[in-house]
Amino acid sequence: MNIRLIKTEDDYKLALSRLDVIFDAPTDTSESDEADILSLLIDEYENKYYPIEAPDPIEAIKIRMEEKQ
Repeated sequence: MNIRLIKTEDDYKLALSRLDVIFDAPTDTSESDEADILSLLIDEYENKYYPIEAPDPIEAIKIRMEEKQ
């Protein structure tokens, strides 16, 4: 297990690739521990560099009304 902080976009892509490989690792293995840690690091990076803003309340109501017709 070679885990390091995600500091660049290349680090991020590498972490996503590795997580894709070990995502379904059996529980209580070193690979499942690695997947858990990578998930936390990826989440932190995404929250910092790809934040999802809360929608405008009025726009959210309009969208919901359109969905319900």
